[in-house]
Formats: sequence, C-alpha cells, structure tokens
Amino acid sequence: MGSGRWSIDSYDAAQRYREEKGQSAFGHTEAMQRLSRHQWRVHQALDPIGLGVRESRDSAEHPESVAIAVLFDVTGSMQLVPRELQARLPRLLGTIHRHLPDAQILFGAIGDATCDRAPLQIGQFESDNRMDEDLRRILLEGGGGGSMAESYELAFYFLARHTQLDCFTKRGVRGIAFVIGDETAYPVVKGHEVAGLFGEGLPNDIRLEAILSQAKMSWDVNFIIPGGTSHGRDQFVTGFWHNLLADRVIEIDDLSQICETIALTVVDRVMSQRAR
Repeated sequence: MGSGRWSIDSYDAAQRYREEKGQSAFGHTEAMQRLSRHQWRVHQALDPIGLGVRESRDSAEHPESVAIAVLFDVTGSMQLVPRELQARLPRLLGTIHRHLPDAQILFGAIGDATCDRAPLQIGQFESDNRMDEDLRRILLEGGGGGSMAESYELAFYFLARHTQLDCFTKRGVRGIAFVIGDETAYPVVKGHEVAGLFGEGLPNDIRLEAILSQAKMSWDVNFIIPGGTSHGRDQFVTGFWHNLLADRVIEIDDLSQICETIALTVVDRVMSQRAR
C-alpha cells in the first residue's frame, strides 16, 4: 500500500458531497448506531483478524517512504480525537508532505479488550486520500472499562509484530508512531486476547515493557496525552507513561493541538534520524 498522492480537492469534494447528502463523516459508526450494541462490529477493512503485516514500501512514486502510525483511544471522551483528526487532516498532511513527500500514514483505534466489541482497529499505510477513508471507517465505540486502563499494549503488539517498513530495513530510519490516550495500559499482552483479535497463537503473555521494547526497535514510539479529556491531567496516568517512555511523552492542552503536534514531531524526529 502507500501509492498515490494526497489531494485536497478530492478531500473537499468528498466533504461537500457528504454534507449535501446529510451523511456523517464517520459513516460506519453511524451505520452501527442503527443496530443493537451487541451487533456492532469493526469495519472489515480495519479488522485485525488474520492481519499478516501492514507494509510501508518504497516505490517509483515514493522512493524514500517514511512510515507514520497514528493509533488513538476511542473510549469515553477520547472518541473526539478521530473527529478532530479527520476535520484537520489537510493541515496535518500539508505540514508533513512539505518536508516528507513520501510519507505513508496509517490510522488505527484502540479500545478495551476486556469489554469492548472493537478493542483494536487497524488501517493501511497510505499516501493518498485512502487514509481519510480508513479514518472515517473507524467505529467510535465510546466504551472502555472503569479500571483507568485501556488496551494500548495491543497497539504496541501490532507495531512490533505486524509491520514491515522499508524506511527502517533499507535506510535505518525508524517509523514514527503516535499512541494517543488518557489512561494507562494493561501490564501484559494476553495470549487469549491476541488469539481473539489477530487469530494467532501466543504461547505466553508478554509484559508491557517487553513488547514496547520490541516495538521501539523499528519505531520511534510517542504517547500523546491531551488535556480536556477524562484523565488527561491525572498525575498517575502521566507518571505511568513518563516512566515507560520518558521524553517521548507529549502532553498537550487540548484536542485541537493534536494535528500540529503530530506534524511537527514527525518532521523533527525524521530529520534528526537522517542527520545521524
């Protein structure tokens, strides 16, 4: 995946069409909300079952691809994040593509595997308007449990075990990953959750620190904590992530800063790696 070029004209035309037809930007969520909650399901294009790998590859069109993954919590107040990203997508991509014309972006969503119907949703690495399509397919479940933890560890498992990046294998440039949330992760990747979500065996549970270390081999992993959400200023949550990721934790005042924060961080991190 990752062919083509982003077009603001196509984005605007699609937006106008939906407005004229009275359609939601998040059509899959709208469709699911017409059903009983027990019938809700992940969009087929984003379902991790039998995932294999998501690939960010070089091509004649994009000879120096750079992989970017943006995975966000969609429980509780955090379900506003994808709406903010979708509305401000042109600004995000404009900044990134000025500096990294071969950037390939994957969007995904995180819930709670202990209770949600959509604990993990994974798009493709894209360079064109298909990334907007993936973003709008995400089910904004708004679930989550009451333990102040969500399944961020499954996002790290995906990054560690289910991605292949030409930027890393060919040029030693790690992909840039952003996980956006306001709670802690569970302490282990559980084998039965991996079996249910990915359809693959995991002989033993994997501790959070171990799977994060594996992900960091090929990814520069960042955790964004926005203010204005349920636990965005909770000291226990911020301390938890600072202990795991140190200066890769980014605290922002509110959701409106997410796109700018991602864009500027991507440019800074990739340029720093290339300068070494």
